Amino acid sequence: MVKSTTKSSYSAKNIQVLEGLQAVRKRPGMYIGSTGVEGLHHLIWEVIDNSIDEAMAGCCDTISIRLLPNSWVEVTDNGRGIPVDMHPTKKISALQLVLSTLHAGGKFGEEGGGYKVSGGLHGVGVSVVNALSVHLKATVHRDGKIWEQDYEIGEPKNKVKAIGVSKKTGTTIAFQADPTIFETIEYEWKYIIDHLRQQAYLTKGITLLISDERTAEEKDKDKTSLPFVNNQYKFHFEGGIASYIKHINKNREPKNKNVFYTEKSEGDISVEIALQYTDEFSESLYAFANNITNPEGGTHVSGFKTALTRTLNNYARTKNILKEKDPNLTGDDVREGLTAIISVKIPEPQFEGQTKAKLGNTEVKTVVENIFSEQFTIFLEENPKDAEGIIGQCLLAAKARQAAKMARDTVLRKSALEGFTLPGKLADCSSRKAELSELYLVEGDSAGGSAKQGRDRHTQAILPLRGKVLNVERARLDKILANNELKSLIIALGTNVGEMFDIEKLRYHKIIIMTDADVDGSHIRTLLLTLFFRYFPDLITRGFIYIAQPPLYSIKKGKDITWIYNAEALDKYKAKYDINDSDLQVSEEESDTEVEEIDEEKNKSTNPKKLNIQRYKGLGEMNPEQLWETTMSPANRVLKQVKIEDAEAANQTFDILMGAEVAPRKKFIQTHAKSVKNLDI
Repeated sequence: MVKSTTKSSYSAKNIQVLEGLQAVRKRPGMYIGSTGVEGLHHLIWEVIDNSIDEAMAGCCDTISIRLLPNSWVEVTDNGRGIPVDMHPTKKISALQLVLSTLHAGGKFGEEGGGYKVSGGLHGVGVSVVNALSVHLKATVHRDGKIWEQDYEIGEPKNKVKAIGVSKKTGTTIAFQADPTIFETIEYEWKYIIDHLRQQAYLTKGITLLISDERTAEEKDKDKTSLPFVNNQYKFHFEGGIASYIKHINKNREPKNKNVFYTEKSEGDISVEIALQYTDEFSESLYAFANNITNPEGGTHVSGFKTALTRTLNNYARTKNILKEKDPNLTGDDVREGLTAIISVKIPEPQFEGQTKAKLGNTEVKTVVENIFSEQFTIFLEENPKDAEGIIGQCLLAAKARQAAKMARDTVLRKSALEGFTLPGKLADCSSRKAELSELYLVEGDSAGGSAKQGRDRHTQAILPLRGKVLNVERARLDKILANNELKSLIIALGTNVGEMFDIEKLRYHKIIIMTDADVDGSHIRTLLLTLFFRYFPDLITRGFIYIAQPPLYSIKKGKDITWIYNAEALDKYKAKYDINDSDLQVSEEESDTEVEEIDEEKNKSTNPKKLNIQRYKGLGEMNPEQLWETTMSPANRVLKQVKIEDAEAANQTFDILMGAEVAPRKKFIQTHAKSVKNLDI
């Protein structure tokens, strides 16, 4: 038995009890995920979810969201209004109870307050919004009166009081997020618009009104704020998720002109599914439970996939399209080019994990499977032209899969024989621990050579890429595996690709794209991101993909060098040291030592502040020591982790930028041209 050399006591007095909403302020990340941009916007979603719950209960059809000056946000609905009468056991107004008590609301009791289904039930509630706000004001129109209550940092400043009369019903929650809690309190207009558009599609018939009434200065800080239509939007979709499908596929060529749509219930479970096939090579499948997005799918997705494969195979055999000797279409075959939305509404959803990324209710699988199988069979029979287009797409995918399998087998045989060594390409690291290993994808042989010399050979592997890799947005897997650069990358990753993909075999937990800071470098980076997004999405969602940030400038003063990573940082540097442009000597190429010494002596006599600045256009301009110091050393480097905040928005962006249609890409460039900074052509 080991005795401690220091005395310590552990008794009842050491047990800390956090009263009321103190726990939320102490550990905000537990309740809203983070205190960054996502957590800040989560406050808005929580308030809106309560209003949408009213809409799903059939008691609300209009919700208004206003961004106001000084980071205020106001959400108003025309629902029933939060009750204001005295709670029978707590002896305070029900409004105050909802706003100041965790897990208090009208969705937990046996009656459920009229909420058959609810998204807000599984959120953290408006009480958490209250706890994390400097100020919150609740206004309720109910029982013929207008009721009001104010809060500061979660504490009520007054009792609930009637301030007027009203013939309307509804609730308004206005709040101002606490800047001492959040890393930023600047809301992003586009982020809000994209989320609310999705909610409008998922709640058929509801009207969402969004207006940006911030000051001009606040709008200028928000780079996503657009000057058209006075920053006001109105969303109303009678077609629901069928309209959502058309929105997603607006830049794609459909295989079935009529969008399949069904909405049916079985018991307490409501199922809504819409789908359409296009000429894309990948699938776009979005799943929701009670309007909460489930990026990892769940039982509703499993039921849908099973029914889709079975129904299309049955139809193809019934119509003699698939002969007796032909193998069945696989799940991958029937999902190529598929755009589908699955939305279920259930009384008590069970999610796996805190983020609600995956639905776990087992009974949902059977319900979705039965409803979709029956309705999709009817659709195929009633729309033979659409059925022909869908089956044709699936058969084409099956042929491509066979070609890809042959190509993949060739790659695997080759990699097995070579033992994953790629002469002249991959300079592997000595570590075999994936969590410690990094793979740098480097543009060009010159930069690749510097990176190989300057790296940490124990943990850092280097794979130089020659030229621009294949645009995989318009290529199937067999063509990808025939491309030497991409084939080398796939072998280096170790995960395989397509239906054989296994993330557990990933050889590096940091895959770092390192390209030049010019147009060509940006293009290569975009091509690689397209590959990862379309064929290795798990590498992005698991946080394994990074972008290196090499410096744009070096500033020399004598023998001291300061590295500057972007134009904004350069402006801050000049402001900090009171440097004018006349104090700087700018060069595109490295000056030799003799000239530097002469210039330095000259600077001392003419202008003591004169500095030599070099603009780097390519990684190859840096020697191995400089590349290590600025871009590869874990102690100094700047890496940006690639994340997918909105899968549907990311999908659309890749469609526009990398797809075959020119018109949408031209419009995108024209729309965003003015917001591009430091364009280097």
